[in-house]
Amino acid sequence: MNEKWSLDALYTGFDTAEFAADMEALKALCAECGTFAASVGNGEPAETIRGYLQLSEKIQTLGSRILIYAMLRQSANTADGEARTQMGRVMAMMSEMAPAEAAVKGYIAGLADLDALIEQDALLQEYAYYLGNIKKGAKHLLSPNEEGIMARMGLSGANAWEQLWETLTSTVQVSYRGGTETLPGIRNLAYSADAAVRKEAYEAELNCYPKIQDGAAFALNSIKLETVNECKIRGYESALDRSLKQAHMKKETLDALLSAMEDYLPEFWRYLKAKGKALGHENGLPWYDLFAPMGGSGKTYTTEEARDYLLRIFGGFDQELHDMIARAFDDAWIDFFPREGKVGGAFCCELYPVKQSRVLTNFGGEFGDIVTLAHELGHAFHNEMLFSHGILNLDLPMPLAETASTFNENVLVSEAIAASTDPQEKLALIESQLMDACQIICDIYSRFLFEKSVIERRESEFMSAETLCAMMNEAQKKAYGDGITEETLHPYMWLCKSHYYRGSLSYYNFPYAFGGLFARSLYAMYREEGAAFVPKYKKLLNATTVMDAEEAAAICGVDLTDKAFWARGLESFKQEIDEFVELLEQ
Repeated sequence: MNEKWSLDALYTGFDTAEFAADMEALKALCAECGTFAASVGNGEPAETIRGYLQLSEKIQTLGSRILIYAMLRQSANTADGEARTQMGRVMAMMSEMAPAEAAVKGYIAGLADLDALIEQDALLQEYAYYLGNIKKGAKHLLSPNEEGIMARMGLSGANAWEQLWETLTSTVQVSYRGGTETLPGIRNLAYSADAAVRKEAYEAELNCYPKIQDGAAFALNSIKLETVNECKIRGYESALDRSLKQAHMKKETLDALLSAMEDYLPEFWRYLKAKGKALGHENGLPWYDLFAPMGGSGKTYTTEEARDYLLRIFGGFDQELHDMIARAFDDAWIDFFPREGKVGGAFCCELYPVKQSRVLTNFGGEFGDIVTLAHELGHAFHNEMLFSHGILNLDLPMPLAETASTFNENVLVSEAIAASTDPQEKLALIESQLMDACQIICDIYSRFLFEKSVIERRESEFMSAETLCAMMNEAQKKAYGDGITEETLHPYMWLCKSHYYRGSLSYYNFPYAFGGLFARSLYAMYREEGAAFVPKYKKLLNATTVMDAEEAAAICGVDLTDKAFWARGLESFKQEIDEFVELLEQ
């Protein structure tokens, strides 16, 4: 089986005739965009909108093909200078279209009879939600010239700072037991069955961060200041207001979610203390044992075994999902193992032009790595459900982006628990699920509190690495309570998480809690309804880019603004914590 993904479906190299031809074609399309914008207002409105949509489809299809290829090359090897150069070329080319885009969108937003025009044209009907969002977002648009300036400045601003962070974290050497490790490699050791390895790896990880903390702090401060300033310029109430609008989600939904999470935090502290006591710690769980495996599941897996495990579990859920997973393994969609220069963590990227996905992970062979694969392949399945839309209808809002991924996790772990007859194995499986749940509740809450604090302070203060560490500690104390021993908190979580370093995307934390609890409730519905639920689930996934979050959820009869809905999912975790404690006592 392959160890690395294949990108040949996109291109076989930057030096190929196909790549060169596509770059020239994209350049011509970008120039055509400017010409088109200059003619806006001279023709019939419906024809103007249709022309804009058709041209945008061509640009997005070709531009995404080139940009994704370069981005995936760079993610797999941050030392790939050619990938970085080509990413810069495409981003610069696309940024030049910003004034034209702003002019056309301003024209569309100003049409008083837009709804009537949409009703009369099939292509406009397909993009009704997209066009409606253009009209709603018009008040945050700047003049065409200003949009062009903002786009060009972003290339040497937030985008450049993000690339610096990627380089720092992917190339830093971690001293460990007389040798060196990559940062993703050392972080993977947190899942080791050896207590000494976990503790030493945690200490080695913390000791490596001072080497890169100042550069990362400058990157974070710069990105967040750009965020604060841009939100002000565009007329958003705050960065959170912009994130909620980007997510097509109501503030009432977020408030209901966070309030329910706060109510149930003590239950997760109870879980952490019980785990700590079982591991020999009397006053809470040390951070370095947060991911310690428990029970009798000390098994490790090869990638072939991981594939077979996933196919067996998901074959019982849906044949289409099963077949896509098989394709992902057979057709080299996955880059599996950590190595020097490769970015940490895991992600899934849709390749719309070829109707495929690619998954990057840092596979270590633990059960949690299979769960990670299930999560990322859930994103890939979500992509499959969206490929029937036109490319302009692929803007997946953050909260709903985690629906299929966390649903997959629920299917995988719950089915494994149900099939287990060994109490020690059952303990391991339940603990694995609670460990992940603790991440989407406690850890995500700490990340939300931290980012909110950083953004609020950034306008008037530059935060040093030491200050950022202190702020992270405070956020973790509130989120983890007495469940984690205070002296072993992780002050550098601001440095190792990529989500903080995206200039155009703030608060990429609460969507994980949203997705986890939303998927938990959807899974409960599946358990109740069986196979009849699956078509409704697929319809929901298909709707996530063409409806607001609350409307899409309503397909399954869910009211996202109701705190009781979120409490339902949290209550199911409470029951699982009860079972976990009972198994420990046995």
